[in-house]
Amino acid sequence: MEAKDHDIPTFVQRSARGQRRVTSQDSAQANAPDTAMSQSLRLRSVFLCIALTALTFYASYTSSSSASSQPKHKIQNASSAAQEILRQCASRHVAPGPAPGFRDRETSDRFENGTRPTLIKNATLWTGARNGTEVVYGDIFFDKGLIRGIGDIPEVLYANKDIYVVDAHGGWVTPGLVDLHSHLGLMSAPITAGALDYSSSHGPILPWLRTIDGFNTHDAALRIAVAGGVTSAQIVPGSEIVIGGQAFILKLRKTSQRTPTSMLVDPPFTLNDSAPDPNLPFRWRYLWQSCGESVRGYGNRMDTVWALRSAYAEARTVRDAQDAFCSKAESGLWDEIAGQSYPEDLRWEALVGVLRGKVKVSMQCSEAVDLDAMVRLSQEFRFPIATVQHAHEAYLVPDMLKLTYGDAPTIALSADNARSKRETYRGSEFASRILVDHGFSVALKSGHPESNSRYLLFEAQQAHYYGLPPHLALASVTSVPAAAVGLLHRLGVLREGADADVVLWDSHPLQLGATPRKVWIDGILQVGNDTDHVLIGPGKTGSAWRQPPQVPDFDAERQAAFAHEGLPPLGSKKLVAGRVAFRNVREVFLRESGETVGNASHFGMEDGDDAGVTHVIVDRGRVSCVGPACEGEGRNADAVIDLHGGAIVPGMMAFGSALGIEGIESEPSTGDGNQFDPLIQDVRRIVGDVGGLMKVEDALLFGTRNALLAHRAGVTYATTSFVKSPLFLRGKLIGGLSTTFRTGAPHALERTAIIKPVTALHVSIGRVPPSSFVPHAPSLSMQIATLRHLLLDGEDPRTPTGEWFKKAAEGTVPFVIDVSSADIMASLIRLKNEVEEKRGTYMRMVFSRATEAHLLAEEIGIILTPSRQYPWSWDDRRTLGGPPLTNSTALATLMKHGVTVGLGSWEVEHVRATRFDVGLAILESNNWINKRQAYELVSSNLEKLLDLEGWIGDYGDLVAYEGGSALDFTSKPVAIASPARELVEIL
Repeated sequence: MEAKDHDIPTFVQRSARGQRRVTSQDSAQANAPDTAMSQSLRLRSVFLCIALTALTFYASYTSSSSASSQPKHKIQNASSAAQEILRQCASRHVAPGPAPGFRDRETSDRFENGTRPTLIKNATLWTGARNGTEVVYGDIFFDKGLIRGIGDIPEVLYANKDIYVVDAHGGWVTPGLVDLHSHLGLMSAPITAGALDYSSSHGPILPWLRTIDGFNTHDAALRIAVAGGVTSAQIVPGSEIVIGGQAFILKLRKTSQRTPTSMLVDPPFTLNDSAPDPNLPFRWRYLWQSCGESVRGYGNRMDTVWALRSAYAEARTVRDAQDAFCSKAESGLWDEIAGQSYPEDLRWEALVGVLRGKVKVSMQCSEAVDLDAMVRLSQEFRFPIATVQHAHEAYLVPDMLKLTYGDAPTIALSADNARSKRETYRGSEFASRILVDHGFSVALKSGHPESNSRYLLFEAQQAHYYGLPPHLALASVTSVPAAAVGLLHRLGVLREGADADVVLWDSHPLQLGATPRKVWIDGILQVGNDTDHVLIGPGKTGSAWRQPPQVPDFDAERQAAFAHEGLPPLGSKKLVAGRVAFRNVREVFLRESGETVGNASHFGMEDGDDAGVTHVIVDRGRVSCVGPACEGEGRNADAVIDLHGGAIVPGMMAFGSALGIEGIESEPSTGDGNQFDPLIQDVRRIVGDVGGLMKVEDALLFGTRNALLAHRAGVTYATTSFVKSPLFLRGKLIGGLSTTFRTGAPHALERTAIIKPVTALHVSIGRVPPSSFVPHAPSLSMQIATLRHLLLDGEDPRTPTGEWFKKAAEGTVPFVIDVSSADIMASLIRLKNEVEEKRGTYMRMVFSRATEAHLLAEEIGIILTPSRQYPWSWDDRRTLGGPPLTNSTALATLMKHGVTVGLGSWEVEHVRATRFDVGLAILESNNWINKRQAYELVSSNLEKLLDLEGWIGDYGDLVAYEGGSALDFTSKPVAIASPARELVEIL
């Protein structure tokens, strides 16, 4: 890939079928498999001659030496054994690749009878050709699981056929998305102990394990992933093992056989038979390796590299024994190997395949020290690395990675999954752009379920936002991952002869909220059946939706990230205590107040056309004038900022993550440390409180990178408790007393740093999923019984537990319960009624997480955390997916029932993307939610639910965004107006 040549997309107007192939793509992509096939054919011819010569010699030798003592059938048996030996020896050199004539096949090996041919008319086709720059306006026809024509389709292709016709009305069509890193089927949703098969505990080196042996076809996430346009995925084992086992490429379509094997793409011949067809080239196999912090359970980094070297040394011994044995067999020295068989060891055969170039290796490594070790390993044992996954520091050491044996690896990244570990602390959102500038192929991946595979495209969208050119962003989830696994001849591209994995989108795929209207896998419709009547894409009719978003310029930030090795300064450029004039403001939403400023009140001014472009004057952090008439007042301003059609909106609030109590999420030494759960272990007597109720205020950390990045992204406040993300860490009943603070404050003693020292009392109720690794989780009934005891004065009010549960029962402090199941919520509502009746009080109960709250839609406060719901556990299983799965979302359903709703986030590294989550919420509601309501979800609604209105209110921050709306990819924050601090901070 010529990554520095960020080509301007090529548009081909309805090219004729026979004339379309005039692009360089045909030599770079189409002919590459043919070259491999021709080399394979030549090799087979050579070894066939060798085999025939050796067989003739061996038959003659055997016949002459034993004719007097051996019957004839013994000679035939010896010849058969020799033939098998020579076949095994010859197979050492056969390269993997597509079978001869693969491009000319008439029917896909995955075709299912009864599937109707499909013609998509009037489409904008992103083909994947020309390094991702080719766009064809025309039609696409697929039949028998294969793409049969692109562009102007000759009617003879589909004449007299019962075809399914779809009019795309100019909509974008792409290949199905390919996810290089997924645990689909191994960590099946909802997660249960019986289907948790992503990792083994039987040692650091397990190349003989195979993910296909644990793949669960009933995983609810399969359908969810396809709803995001993902049609293929590399199913990998867990990263806790140095060599975790063999990965497999699967199509995510459930087949009529309903088996994992039938979902495989190009299953290796050795899967069920140790003797591959000698008339066909090998099919690629895949191996998964890990290093760094993930494999600490088996030792330190030196242990990891030694384990790898020892394993490959064993494999090299087996390989050399095979070569020595075959050298004698192919030379006809049969007496020297008499009584011996072909040297094999099932434990090491996958690694032998790596050394012979038949198995593609993916390595999950992040830090420079680990990446360097893997490069040395590849050089020592002379094998290429297909992909380096996670690779958070790869952008800092591109020249070193180019020293990998063979070709440079593809780098597979997540867009915003950094800083959760020490080894990922220097990860950068600009990594993908920096790497392609250094000539690397970059793929974006999900790491499902760490990030829901449904939103794989969102990874590419964010990479584009931070500088990856649009054609490479689309390639990063289609052609690049397909090429990385050696399947570009059938996946990740739209061209004749490729598999019919096709997605029709409701907008340009890089637009926030781009949703599949229809998804086909192997030509079989998976999403968008006309009888489903799911409404998709209303409000996306404007021409802007048909183009990639015009993203901001991040050149300076990208250069700073590289220059400072991932830790650029995050301070403000300037603090202005006087007057600041904002020009060319397209959209203004002021915080709710009792007065009108200029012509904008409350959240009152919607975005408009050019006539709505206006001026905003800010004096000592407070808006004093809004409207065209304010232009004169800006002439004497201390600073003038042109927003170029941008927006001024309320600062957003983070809720649900560990923001402010951990410097690095998985590094205990950077946070508060482990806390006691009173239902599992006794709290230390010296605390003097049986519930061990703690205050976040006492553990707050200021100036963490996650907090400062959130601040610079427009998330100026955070409310944080000790309740942890439930996937791996859940189990603590009492989540302590949360604190609301300012994310950009330098320290706790700064005047406006802590907004409200005690915001709410938090608890966590639910069944603990097996992935949480909580050894002795209390029963659900015990948890609720404990709450009843505490809320009805069960503990001495002179203790913190007794005092604050009494206040929660009286309604003087919000009582926030992290809960998912609608059934448990119903029990808690009944408990609330019981407490209120017995005490004569009114509780301010709020449900956070609240995955199944839409099933109740009771008028009780809800904070959806995270905003994009997923059936993680049994308690979360009844999600409402939104388009294209359902017409409504949980958020829209709750709001339609008059419920006050806020949005939160689990992951500290994702907090900075809060505004994109809000924009996505609008689009997934089919624009039923308006912008005013959207901003309320992460500002005033949270303030109401957490009783913060009098603490923030009119003194809340406003954030200025340059270039467009705050809720899409066109803008970036440039300033924060802070009435409480009486200044404007220029970022």
